[in-house]
Amino acid sequence: MRIPFKERVELCRGALQSVSELQPEITRAAELIAACIQSGKRVFACGNGGSAAEAMHFTTELSGRYRSNRNALPAVSLASDGTAITCIGNDFGWDQIFSRQLAAHARDGDILLAITTSGNSPNVVAALTMARTLGVGTVGLLGKGGGVARDLCDIPITIGSNDTGAIQEAHLVVIHLLCEELEPECDA
Repeated sequence: MRIPFKERVELCRGALQSVSELQPEITRAAELIAACIQSGKRVFACGNGGSAAEAMHFTTELSGRYRSNRNALPAVSLASDGTAITCIGNDFGWDQIFSRQLAAHARDGDILLAITTSGNSPNVVAALTMARTLGVGTVGLLGKGGGVARDLCDIPITIGSNDTGAIQEAHLVVIHLLCEELEPECDA
């Protein structure tokens, strides 16, 4: 079903309005991620489809640059390695594509940014569950009430919308807000 232009704009406007109400959670998430990086730990991110693109976008902003030239920050997208994803998906099941990579690379004190518009993506939920097992902190960029993932996140950031596109737009704004907080804190 096609959503008319003006209605699409209003859906996005509503989702973005919910971002302004999430400032305390976004600040807490930025502080958690900054402390992780400052202690020599790593940040991981995962998501499916558009959320995978946002996971890659976030880790690129950290390992590359956001606004200023600074030291590279240790960030890895679990959605980027096609050979690992297809191997794990084929041999262990698609619900394990992120959790198995996390088990291989993450250590106590690292952080996982889990992105899911529904909050119910089985592979993201499995990654959050693995993160708890490993002592990895968790931040969730969620939508649609947060789903199962909400209770698995140390800091859930749940966009107040049920529209996938609007949630993804708002998630990108949150990613940039996190980067605004992180860049000066982690610029050594």
